[in-house]
Amino acid sequence: MEAEAALREQAQGCGELGSPLYAALLERLADDLAAGGPTARVLRGHEHDPGPSALALRLLGSVHRLVLERRAGALAAYWPSVGGTWDDADGTAAVLDLLAREPDLVAEWLDRPPQTNEVGRAAALVGALRHLPVAARLPVRLVELGSSGGLNLLADRLPLPEGAWRGPTPAPWPGLRLVDPVGCDPHPVDVRTTQGRLTLTAYVWADQTDRLERLRHALDLAQRHPVDVRRSSARELLAEVEPREGAVTVVWHSVVWQYLDEAERRDVTARIDDLAARASASAPVAHVAMEPRRRHPDAPREMLVTLRCWPGDGAEQVLGVAAPHGVPVVWERESPSP
Repeated sequence: MEAEAALREQAQGCGELGSPLYAALLERLADDLAAGGPTARVLRGHEHDPGPSALALRLLGSVHRLVLERRAGALAAYWPSVGGTWDDADGTAAVLDLLAREPDLVAEWLDRPPQTNEVGRAAALVGALRHLPVAARLPVRLVELGSSGGLNLLADRLPLPEGAWRGPTPAPWPGLRLVDPVGCDPHPVDVRTTQGRLTLTAYVWADQTDRLERLRHALDLAQRHPVDVRRSSARELLAEVEPREGAVTVVWHSVVWQYLDEAERRDVTARIDDLAARASASAPVAHVAMEPRRRHPDAPREMLVTLRCWPGDGAEQVLGVAAPHGVPVVWERESPSP
C-alpha cells in the first residue's frame, strides 16, 4: 500500500475507534506527504511498506515517545497524554515542525513493529473464563500467545473498567485464579524497564486517556507481580505445554492470528488439537481467542470472542463481540451458573 493511502486508511480507523486527534492529524500528514513536505522526508524508504506493517502507527508511536521523553519541543502543549490540549491547526503545525527539525530522530522507530499490550482485552479473557463449564473451574493455567509485555497474564488482578461488559453478564467465579501464567512473543517487551514502559505507552493513542490509565495501572501492578514472557514463537511455547492435573490449561490469544504465517497457524492449531486429545476431567484444556473474523463468508469482520473446551466435542462457541481495544465486550451467551 502506498504510504499516503496507508495514512488515510489509518486516519479513518482511528476516527472510528475514538481518536479524533489521530484521525485529524493523519489526514493532514497525508496531505503533507502528497505535497512533498517534512512527512515525505521522514517516510523516505517506507513509501511501499505493506499495509499490515502499520506505517501510520509506527510514525505516531515514534512521535508520541519523543513527547513522553520531553524531546518534542512545543508539541507537548497539544498532547493530551502529558496534559496538553489538542488543536488541529496549531498541533499539526507543531508535529510538522518536529518532523522538519528531527527527521532522523522520528524515523528511528519506523523500522520496528508497533508494540501494544492492550489490557482492556483482559475483560474479554476474564469473561470468557467465566463461560467455562462448571466442571472445568479449576485453577487456570494460562498460556498466552503473542504476549508483548505480558500484562494480560495479570488478568485476574486487573480491575474491570466501568462499562466493560454488556449483554448477559457472565456469572461470578469467586475462586478464579491464574497459576503459573506464561506467555511468549518473538519480541517481548520488558515492562520492568523504563524503555519497556515507554514503548508500550508510546503506542497508545495520545488522546485515549482511559487506555493510558489502564496501561499505567497494569504497569504498576507488573512491578509487584512480575510476569513470565518468553522470547519464542507461539509454536515453540506450545510445544512445551502439556495438560496439567488439577488445573485447566487455557491457551489464549488476542489479535495475534493475523501476524502468524500460514505454517505457524497450522502448527499451533495441530498442537491445540493434540492437547485436546489428551485432556481429561482432572486436566481439562480450553482455547480462548479474541480475533477479527467473519461468522460466515458474507458477514462483516467482527472481533469475536470464542471458546472451545475439552474433554467433550470441543465445538467452538461464539461468546460475544469485543471492541478492538477490548472494551466493551457484548456477550451473546449466558454463562453457566456455579
